[in-house]
Parts: sequence; structure tokens; C-alpha cells
Amino acid sequence: MGDARGWVRRLGTDLRPARIAAFRRLWLSGAVTAVGASFTALAVPLQIYELTGSSAYVGLAALAALGPLATAALWGGALADAVDRRRLLLATNGGIAAVCLLLWAQAATGLDSVWALFVLLGLMQGCLGANAAARGSVVPRLVPTELRPAANSLEATARWLGPVIGPLIAGALLPLTGVAVLYLLDALALLAMVYAVWRLPPLPPSDGRRHAGVRQVAEGFRYLTGHRVLRVVLLADLTAMVFGNPAALFPEVSRETFGDPPGGGFALGVLTAAMSLGAVLAGAASGAFTRLTRHGVVITAAVCGWGLAVAAFGVARHLWLAAGLLVLGGVALMLLSVFRTTVLHDCAPEELRGRLVGSVYVVSAGGPWLAHLAHGVAGAAFGPAWAIAGGGVLTVLAMLALAMLQPELLRYRSDPGGAGGRARSSGTNSTVSPGQSAPKSVEEGRPSPSVAPSRSRGRPRPRRPER
Repeated sequence: MGDARGWVRRLGTDLRPARIAAFRRLWLSGAVTAVGASFTALAVPLQIYELTGSSAYVGLAALAALGPLATAALWGGALADAVDRRRLLLATNGGIAAVCLLLWAQAATGLDSVWALFVLLGLMQGCLGANAAARGSVVPRLVPTELRPAANSLEATARWLGPVIGPLIAGALLPLTGVAVLYLLDALALLAMVYAVWRLPPLPPSDGRRHAGVRQVAEGFRYLTGHRVLRVVLLADLTAMVFGNPAALFPEVSRETFGDPPGGGFALGVLTAAMSLGAVLAGAASGAFTRLTRHGVVITAAVCGWGLAVAAFGVARHLWLAAGLLVLGGVALMLLSVFRTTVLHDCAPEELRGRLVGSVYVVSAGGPWLAHLAHGVAGAAFGPAWAIAGGGVLTVLAMLALAMLQPELLRYRSDPGGAGGRARSSGTNSTVSPGQSAPKSVEEGRPSPSVAPSRSRGRPRPRRPER
């Protein structure tokens, strides 16, 4: 009986990082704000499609989003390495809330300008880029090395939980309230994150530096492009997000294939929520994979599984079959997200972590916007079914080619042995020394000077306490 209970615990949600108070508050508030963010993520493309009647315009929204997102994420990453990350999070969350209120105002007053939407979308993506760079570099300061896969799984589950609940609520609210209320609810949800960030301990830069310019951004790029494992992981993520993400075509598919009324309805909510549901289900069973060490193999399998699910979704003509395929795709995306983030945290020195997280965010968040552009144009030219199915097949073929050309990915292993653990890939320059286990003061939500950054790109070096 004891063995059976042990297996149940191992296959359930791995909640060990939630014992750390600061991480627990950040994680729970992230679940609340994820619901609000899903309202805006659904409302913006829907409003663009309703104003223009064209999926191509939905795809063109990427041009308004990509520039601000990339610029702010890179500069925000440099800022995260130069200033107190807690203060940066407070400022960027306030900026996101302000843009949500402006989106609410333009919808409530009936402005009906697609160009105003593009401008506000660019402002929001800029705030999100800087915020993500800061937040992504905070978690490794709060949890020990051996708990990073579990912490990343909890964080990803919170992010995906919102898109499960949010679109279903939005689908019910849209016929009654329209899109304006969705923007307002997103702004209100951000109050939970502001509270959690306010309760964080001070998170000053580890090496005392106070500069955030072009040279500092370039330092992060040089490290990233010179690190074989990080480079190939980013290529794998970009393959999945650009070739395989069909979200730009959901408004058209829900209306033309599954019979939604103009303005959106039940099918749009189901399709938008399905991938997130799969990710949440995977997160609920995170104990089954958070202790895996063949991270490169898991990433490769996740990208291929995602591509196959998307290809089958493209030819599905029944709503619940299509939703089921997207649920399977969401499971694959969850695995990709968890282990991509874990590899980044294990391979990134503390003094470069903000810049590396910012660079990775440009790929992981910018990829879907490129997919919006590519799928929107392809869907308008060839029809949504061909665009979606072709993108899924291309994802699988590109990932298999990448795995053959870059064998470092399949050889990559993580040995999460706490302070003595190493993330390594045989035959590459990716051996690093992850951070030490969090001391008691960090677990209680207070900063500790004994969490030492790793400065090595090759062999691990002796650690020195932070000053």
C-alpha cells in the first residue's frame, strides 16, 4: 500500500517548490493574471477580424507586436541584470494594466480603428517583453537547482490554466458584453500580480553592476550564440512556434468550419482553450516527468508530437475531434516549455540570466507572432486546412532534420544533484555549474547573500559568496 501511495505522489503534481513562500505567491498570482491575459489574447485578434473580415489582418498584427516585443525583451533583460528585479516587475506590470485600460476605452467608445488596435498591441507587447525578462530571471533566485524542473512546471501550468478558463468565460461573456469588458477584467486581474511582486524580497543585481546598454545586450547574445545546447534548444522552440502554431486561424476556422456566429462563440472558446487544457493536464501529472534527465530527448519528442497533433487538427471536421487533437498538442507544448526553461536556467550564469531570458523570450514569444503572420497569409492564400496541416508536417520534418544536424540536443543530460549537480552535454561546450540549493532564508522569502552565481561556460569554478 505504501508503494502505491508513493507512485501516486510521483505521478501527481510536483508541489515541492510551493513550500517556498515567495515562489508560492508569485506562482498563485500568475494563475490569476493568466486568466485575465487570456481575455485580451482572445479579444484582440477577434476585434481585428471583426473590423476587417480578414485573417490576413490578424496575421499583420505581428508586425505591430514583434518590434516592441523584441526591443523591450532585450533591453528589459539587460535592465534585469542591472537593477532590482522586484522594482522592474512592479513597473512593467503597471504598464500592462495601463494598456489594458486603454484597450477597454477604445472598445467601449466604439473607436473601430484597426490601426489604434495595432498601436496599443505594440505598447502591450513592449511591456510584456520587459516583464517576461525580469520574471524569468527571478525564479532561479528563489528555488534550488534540483527543484527547477518542478518550479518551471508549476509556472507553466499557471500560465496555461488561464487560457483554459479564460476563453470559456470569454465565450460566454462575448454575446452579452462584447470585447470591452474582457480588457477591463484583464486590468483588474493584474492587481494580484502587483501584490505578489510587492511581497518579494529585494532582488538586486548579483555583481552590483548598474549599466543596461547595447554592450550589455551584446554580451548576452555572444554567450547565447556560443553555447551549443542553448542555441539548438532555441532553434527547436522556434521550429515548433513558427511552423506549427495555427492560433491566427482560429477565428476563421471556428466560424467557417464549426459554425460560430459573427463576433465569436462557443467553438472559438473551445479551440482556444484546448491546447491550454492539455498543458494543464500534463502539469497535473508533473511528477511523472520533472525528474527526467534526458532533457534534449524530451524536447525533440515534444516538438515532433506537437507537429503531428497540429497536422491532424488541420484536416479535422468535427469540433470535439479537433479539440482533442489540440489537447494532445498542449501536452507536448507543456513538456517543451518546461524543459526549454530548465535548460536555460541550468546553463545561464546568474549575472547574465536576465539578458539570456530576454533573448529566449524574443524567440518563444516572438515565434507565435511570426506564426500569426505566416499562417494568416497562408490561410488567406490556400485556405486554413492546408495552411494548418502543412505547418504541422513541416514542424516534424524540420525538427527531425535539426536533431540529425545538431546531435548535441539528443546527447544533452541534466544531473540535478543540488550544489554538486551539473548540466552537461557530452562533447559540447555546454557544461555549466547550476546554482546552489536555496538556503533557509530564501525559502522563508528573504534574500540570502549565499546564493552564488555561476560564471562558468566550461568547467565549473569554485563559488564565491555574493557581495
